[in-house]
Amino acid sequence: MSEWDGSSPSATAEPDEERYRPGARRTAAEPLAASWRPDPTAGGGARKHARRGFFATYGWRVYAVPVLLAVTGLVVVQTAADRSPETTAAGLNPALSQTQQATTTPGPALTERPPVDLDIPSAELPSGGSYAKSGSGEWRVLAGSGKQVGEGRLYTYTVEVEGGIPAAQYGGDDVFAGIVDGTLSDPRGWTSLGEVAVRRVGPGENADFQVSLTTPETTRRVCGFTIKYDSSCAINDRVVLNLARWVRGAVAFEADVLTYRKYVINHEVGHVFDLGHVGCAKTGDLAPVMMQQTFGVANDYVHELNRASGGGGVPKDGKVCKPNAWPNPQARPGN
Repeated sequence: MSEWDGSSPSATAEPDEERYRPGARRTAAEPLAASWRPDPTAGGGARKHARRGFFATYGWRVYAVPVLLAVTGLVVVQTAADRSPETTAAGLNPALSQTQQATTTPGPALTERPPVDLDIPSAELPSGGSYAKSGSGEWRVLAGSGKQVGEGRLYTYTVEVEGGIPAAQYGGDDVFAGIVDGTLSDPRGWTSLGEVAVRRVGPGENADFQVSLTTPETTRRVCGFTIKYDSSCAINDRVVLNLARWVRGAVAFEADVLTYRKYVINHEVGHVFDLGHVGCAKTGDLAPVMMQQTFGVANDYVHELNRASGGGGVPKDGKVCKPNAWPNPQARPGN
């Protein structure tokens, strides 16, 4: 589901909140479950009498029962088909253990619902640099690997860029990978909580999730586009970082695009760790990293976006927080 489940998505749901709603996810407070039958011994006359008595008693309902049973069977078969792997989007964290190829292709969109028309100023894409609207639809796994950071369950990840994005728009592969690696290894990040560890791997190596810079058009197709505001998401263990937001940031972060980039990495990776969306707990505090800060740091705005997409969880209570990029902002900053 993502900055935006879309559904969840789900595709996006963004969403906004929600989990990351579809499916129950850990919260920040939790650590990183009588039919009729004639007597078979009776004679033919008795059976005929029984049949006459039965039809006399139940009449047309005798013919209706087989029809109802047949219809019920069709519904069961159709429902099973609708839930088959071919027609149902996979969950957010289905234990990926396959070798990553040099390029990977996105799946279908999570939702085809038209965007909901809302007017949320804090969710608008800020003005700024140019960015590619669409790309090749495939991601390149960048070369490079690293050491394990943190203690706890180990998650390996790759860093990827969609084909067709000019290097000048994101600073090139080394710059992008450096921001991802630096964010995930920072002492204020997820590894500081003692429950998870991360390690980057390169092309051809097994990875638990991928961090993928992606054009807006591909992001909408993969994540869904329930609302008219571009955002990022995490789906099928892929962290989809929207290029439009990577270049422009978010209103809540003002001109501090770099801090926004670190926020969106931590937020979407939090979904990979099965964490859902939360709201601002106290006015004036730093926003939780799992708050949908791309859309704003005011609960009222996030509530409206969630409600419009069918999600929920953030109350309309007037609370407003300050932007924050880190799961553990009180820890010692990284270098």
